[in-house]
Amino acid sequence: MLENEMIICRCEEVTYKQLTETAEKYKCASRELKLRTRAGMGYCGGRTCRTMVDNIAHSFNGNERDCAQLTLKYQPPIRPISFGDLGDVKK
Repeated sequence: MLENEMIICRCEEVTYKQLTETAEKYKCASRELKLRTRAGMGYCGGRTCRTMVDNIAHSFNGNERDCAQLTLKYQPPIRPISFGDLGDVKK
């Protein structure tokens, strides 16, 4: 597998190539990169890809101070649910 084809955000299936091309084209901070590509907006809320998205934005953004101010956060689900509820297993 080529590095460009590597999926960074599994939930939204965003590749490394999509992230780097967007970051290079728009010189955007991580929040804007997230909004433009949907990386970090899936089921996990960015827990698995947030650091990589931050790093990619940071490496393509000329003004590092702006990147540091707009780093991503992850959001846990609104309320926890049990595994039984997820699988619809009757108790």
